[in-house]
Amino acid sequence: MDLLEQASAWLEGQRTAFATRLIGYERGSDATVLPATVGRTVFRTDDGYGAQVRTEARDYLILAADLVLPGAGLTLPQRGDRIRETIGTGAAVIYEVMAPGDEPAWRYSDAYRQTLRIHTKQVDQEAAP
Repeated sequence: MDLLEQASAWLEGQRTAFATRLIGYERGSDATVLPATVGRTVFRTDDGYGAQVRTEARDYLILAADLVLPGAGLTLPQRGDRIRETIGTGAAVIYEVMAPGDEPAWRYSDAYRQTLRIHTKQVDQEAAP
Protein backbone atom coordinates (compact mmCIF):
# COMPACT_ATOMS: atom_id res chain seq x y z
CA MET A 1 0.00 0.00 0.00
CA ASP A 2 1.55 3.32 -1.05
CA LEU A 3 1.31 6.60 0.86
CA LEU A 4 -1.62 7.93 -1.20
CA GLU A 5 -3.60 4.73 -0.67
CA GLN A 6 -2.90 4.91 3.07
CA ALA A 7 -4.09 8.53 3.13
CA SER A 8 -7.22 7.62 1.17
CA ALA A 9 -8.00 4.79 3.61
CA TRP A 10 -7.52 7.18 6.55
CA LEU A 11 -9.87 9.75 4.98
CA GLU A 12 -12.49 7.08 4.34
CA GLY A 13 -12.20 5.99 7.96
CA GLN A 14 -12.78 9.58 9.09
CA ARG A 15 -15.78 9.97 6.74
CA THR A 16 -17.28 6.74 8.02
CA ALA A 17 -16.67 7.62 11.68
CA PHE A 18 -17.89 11.22 11.61
CA ALA A 19 -20.10 11.88 8.56
CA THR A 20 -22.46 8.93 8.23
CA ARG A 21 -25.90 7.77 9.28
CA LEU A 22 -27.24 4.22 9.42
CA ILE A 23 -29.32 3.11 6.45
CA GLY A 24 -31.04 -0.12 5.52
CA TYR A 25 -29.91 -1.71 2.26
CA GLU A 26 -32.32 -4.24 0.70
CA ARG A 27 -32.26 -6.63 -2.23
CA GLY A 28 -35.40 -8.74 -2.32
CA SER A 29 -35.66 -10.44 1.08
CA ASP A 30 -31.97 -9.82 1.91
CA ALA A 31 -31.24 -6.77 4.03
CA THR A 32 -28.47 -5.22 6.09
CA VAL A 33 -27.82 -2.03 8.03
CA LEU A 34 -24.68 -0.03 7.30
CA PRO A 35 -23.24 3.48 7.64
CA ALA A 36 -23.55 5.83 4.67
CA THR A 37 -22.78 9.43 3.83
CA VAL A 38 -25.55 11.25 1.95
CA GLY A 39 -24.62 13.19 -1.19
CA ARG A 40 -26.00 14.10 -4.59
CA THR A 41 -25.13 13.98 -8.26
CA VAL A 42 -26.60 16.20 -10.97
CA PHE A 43 -27.00 14.46 -14.33
CA ARG A 44 -27.49 16.38 -17.56
CA THR A 45 -28.92 14.49 -20.50
CA ASP A 46 -30.10 15.48 -23.96
CA ASP A 47 -33.84 15.00 -24.47
CA GLY A 48 -33.36 14.18 -28.16
CA TYR A 49 -34.62 17.59 -29.26
CA GLY A 50 -31.56 19.60 -28.29
CA ALA A 51 -32.66 20.54 -24.77
CA GLN A 52 -30.67 19.58 -21.70
CA VAL A 53 -32.63 17.81 -18.96
CA ARG A 54 -31.24 18.16 -15.44
CA THR A 55 -31.88 15.28 -13.03
CA GLU A 56 -30.65 15.15 -9.45
CA ALA A 57 -29.99 11.85 -7.68
CA ARG A 58 -29.63 11.30 -3.95
CA ASP A 59 -26.36 9.46 -3.46
CA TYR A 60 -25.15 7.21 -0.69
CA LEU A 61 -21.42 6.73 -0.16
CA ILE A 62 -20.59 3.46 1.57
CA LEU A 63 -17.46 1.43 2.08
CA ALA A 64 -17.39 -1.36 -0.51
CA ALA A 65 -16.38 -3.82 2.23
CA ASP A 66 -19.60 -3.00 4.17
CA LEU A 67 -22.04 -4.08 1.44
CA VAL A 68 -22.58 -7.64 2.63
CA LEU A 69 -26.04 -9.20 2.15
CA PRO A 70 -27.01 -12.46 3.90
CA GLY A 71 -27.93 -14.28 0.68
CA ALA A 72 -25.21 -12.79 -1.54
CA GLY A 73 -22.21 -12.17 0.70
CA LEU A 74 -19.95 -9.30 -0.32
CA THR A 75 -21.70 -7.73 -3.31
CA LEU A 76 -21.96 -4.64 -5.49
CA PRO A 77 -25.10 -2.49 -5.90
CA GLN A 78 -27.69 -3.45 -8.50
CA ARG A 79 -30.45 -1.43 -10.14
CA GLY A 80 -33.64 -2.07 -8.22
CA ASP A 81 -31.98 -2.49 -4.83
CA ARG A 82 -33.59 -0.33 -2.15
CA ILE A 83 -32.23 1.96 0.53
CA ARG A 84 -34.35 2.76 3.58
CA GLU A 85 -33.45 5.97 5.41
CA THR A 86 -35.16 7.08 8.62
CA ILE A 87 -35.65 10.84 8.81
CA GLY A 88 -36.03 13.09 11.86
CA THR A 89 -39.73 12.43 12.34
CA GLY A 90 -39.17 8.66 12.46
CA ALA A 91 -40.68 8.18 9.01
CA ALA A 92 -38.79 5.99 6.53
CA VAL A 93 -38.00 7.24 3.05
CA ILE A 94 -37.40 4.53 0.46
CA TYR A 95 -34.95 5.11 -2.40
CA GLU A 96 -34.31 2.80 -5.35
CA VAL A 97 -30.88 2.32 -6.88
CA MET A 98 -31.08 3.88 -10.35
CA ALA A 99 -29.71 6.60 -12.59
CA PRO A 100 -31.16 8.37 -15.63
CA GLY A 101 -30.72 6.99 -19.14
CA ASP A 102 -27.62 4.94 -19.76
CA GLU A 103 -25.77 6.29 -16.73
CA PRO A 104 -24.45 3.62 -14.34
CA ALA A 105 -26.42 3.28 -11.09
CA TRP A 106 -23.22 3.34 -9.04
CA ARG A 107 -19.50 3.95 -9.35
CA TYR A 108 -16.39 3.77 -7.26
CA SER A 109 -15.80 7.09 -5.53
CA ASP A 110 -12.06 6.80 -5.13
CA ALA A 111 -9.03 5.54 -7.03
CA TYR A 112 -8.58 2.55 -4.72
CA ARG A 113 -12.13 1.19 -4.97
CA GLN A 114 -12.77 1.53 -1.25
CA THR A 115 -15.98 3.56 -1.51
CA LEU A 116 -19.12 3.11 -3.59
CA ARG A 117 -21.23 6.09 -4.71
CA ILE A 118 -24.75 4.75 -5.21
CA HIS A 119 -27.25 6.88 -7.18
CA THR A 120 -30.90 6.65 -6.10
CA LYS A 121 -34.34 8.14 -6.57
CA GLN A 122 -37.09 8.34 -3.93
CA VAL A 123 -39.86 5.85 -4.69
CA ASP A 124 -41.85 5.65 -1.44
CA GLN A 125 -42.27 6.99 2.08
CA GLU A 126 -43.63 5.25 5.16
CA ALA A 127 -45.22 7.06 8.09
CA ALA A 128 -43.51 7.13 11.47
CA PRO A 129 -44.46 4.22 13.74
